[in-house]
Amino acid sequence: MLSILLEAPAGSNTSMIYNVLLWVGIIGIFYFFMIRPQQKKQKDQKSFIDNLKKGDNVVTIGGLHGKVVSVEAATVTLEVDKGTKLTFERTSISREASVKPDDEKK
Repeated sequence: MLSILLEAPAGSNTSMIYNVLLWVGIIGIFYFFMIRPQQKKQKDQKSFIDNLKKGDNVVTIGGLHGKVVSVEAATVTLEVDKGTKLTFERTSISREASVKPDDEKK
């Protein structure tokens, strides 16, 4: 039964080429719309984390806003309120804060 399914009619070479081109197209579209943007986003995130410096306003993955007080090899200390400092792993920093915490009070 399997040999019947695998046998191709005499004129199916063009059909087979179109089938292969269809799959190559699908894989290409998948790469350019899914994989490539994700790789770019990961690269940008790694660059952001590597370039953290004192005074940056950031948001953690938990949603906590703070100002970078010190940057160590694997940790970052954030000032979240006047005098309140918390230490986080570098990888827990999500993004740069769009609004500075001091500007919200004004």
